[in-house]
Amino acid sequence: MTDPSEAPKRRPQQRKQVLLRLDPSVYEALARWAGDELRSANAQIEFLLRKALADAGRLPRDAGPLPRRGRPPVSEP
Repeated sequence: MTDPSEAPKRRPQQRKQVLLRLDPSVYEALARWAGDELRSANAQIEFLLRKALADAGRLPRDAGPLPRRGRPPVSEP
């Protein structure tokens, strides 16, 4: 029998890829804003979407934290 105190380990979900079409001037403004905050345009979009979802009370409870900025840590072999 397994120990009930041991929660099953969840496998990390793959991040979803989405094609997004933006007006070029909107993208340029977004890219500048992202640069000001040291984020990529993609990270800025996710940040803004999460903020909007949270403000509307629609952010899922199981939504993981925002990925850390910078390069991912080196994985050990």
